[in-house]
Amino acid sequence: MIPVVGYEGHKVAVLGLGRSGLATAAALAAGGAEPLCWDDNPEARAKAEAAGYLIHDLGRADAWHGVVALIVSPGIPHLYPAPHKLIARAMAEGVAVDNDIGLFFRSWATEDWDGFEVTPKCVAVTGSNGKSTTTALIHHILKSAGRPTQMGGNIGRGVLDLTPAVEAEVVVLELSSYQTELARALTPDVAVFTNLSPDHLDRHGGLGGYFAAKRRLFAEGGPDRAVIGVDEPEGVFLADQIATGREDDRVIRISAGQKLGGFGWSVFARKGFLAEWRKGRQVASVDLRAMPGLPGAHNHQNACAAWAAVRTLGVPPREVEAALASFAGLPHRSQTVAEAGGVRFVNDSKATNVDSAAKALQAFPRIRWIVGGQAKEGGIAALKPHLGAVVKAYLIGHSAQDFAQQLGDLPQEICETMDRAVALAAKEAVPGEVVLLAPAAASFDQYANFEERGEHFTALVKAQLGRV
Repeated sequence: MIPVVGYEGHKVAVLGLGRSGLATAAALAAGGAEPLCWDDNPEARAKAEAAGYLIHDLGRADAWHGVVALIVSPGIPHLYPAPHKLIARAMAEGVAVDNDIGLFFRSWATEDWDGFEVTPKCVAVTGSNGKSTTTALIHHILKSAGRPTQMGGNIGRGVLDLTPAVEAEVVVLELSSYQTELARALTPDVAVFTNLSPDHLDRHGGLGGYFAAKRRLFAEGGPDRAVIGVDEPEGVFLADQIATGREDDRVIRISAGQKLGGFGWSVFARKGFLAEWRKGRQVASVDLRAMPGLPGAHNHQNACAAWAAVRTLGVPPREVEAALASFAGLPHRSQTVAEAGGVRFVNDSKATNVDSAAKALQAFPRIRWIVGGQAKEGGIAALKPHLGAVVKAYLIGHSAQDFAQQLGDLPQEICETMDRAVALAAKEAVPGEVVLLAPAAASFDQYANFEERGEHFTALVKAQLGRV
């Protein structure tokens, strides 16, 4: 646990008692503050009270007397589409609103650092797609290189549940737009922006607000190094805003398709090969096509981002390459769960929107595609340009009929359930093909979350192959 500093002897309200909220309350108490906890859900309040936390009804008229700050869990809206009533009340009372990310950055440096020869570093990763894989890949490379490292934030452990950093340690954080938008302190040593595509637009008041939330990671204090994906206009703009000129190597531009050799520092992938360029010359090159845990151009972009981040930390190219080759990938993200008879089964249940599904569909040459669930706005019509590798679609979930119409004359079958889709796709697949779960839809019509959906797919595949 990282004790929170700056609130010793003060009352601090905590709204939301999930994983991050409870960790925040514990870290505040460890730092000498008095956490006052509340959640709109009675079950969450009861669980927290049973664990020894002080429940404090923030809706009472006198609830805010002596409260100096409100710490908010990321899932609670604070501005758009409308602020939660208790957050609005706090702001009206002049109470500072923050989140656990802001507390982390103001608290993780300790007096012990004065005795360190090599101070700890923090790498923070944000973006629309690929940030979990990029974060895990950076962490994996550092571990493989023998560097002390921890991973947390939007993946793994909550930031305040991490342990105080030891000498030369690197903390790698995945940060969502919900987290970066509200944090009052954002001071990583290395900040990574993978890409941008429309998402969470109601929460941020549109695409501009969504990008502004991501951009705060690079503006609130500013990192020593910025790794910026420049395959979208927003990334090009962000890199230009930070760099003082083309030769400024504090900004490392990355791409999954463009050659970027003309800048002070760049990393890009083309036709399956990653290249690092510095000051007009190539300093490293790696064949990504043989990396089983990183299939497709979207994962090549993740590899470029991770490569750039760890190179700023001094990891040699040879060690980075070896770590890329041993990376197994994350569950539910282009995860190969089985291979049999020349057929590969890939779980990309995390592909819950059109953009991430498009990336998955471009990663393999011949695909039997399991698609569907709870449709998002616009359905899958935008995927039509990316269906060239699809041999047949197997439609599941609430959206099956609608998606079938949007796919037009593409070979397809309405299966409705995952069980039937997996059985049929496995039966019809021939050597050289991939049975791919990339739903392009939310999971909530049939599953609690995308993880449960991916686990069901994986279990069905293994059971199916066990019967062959």
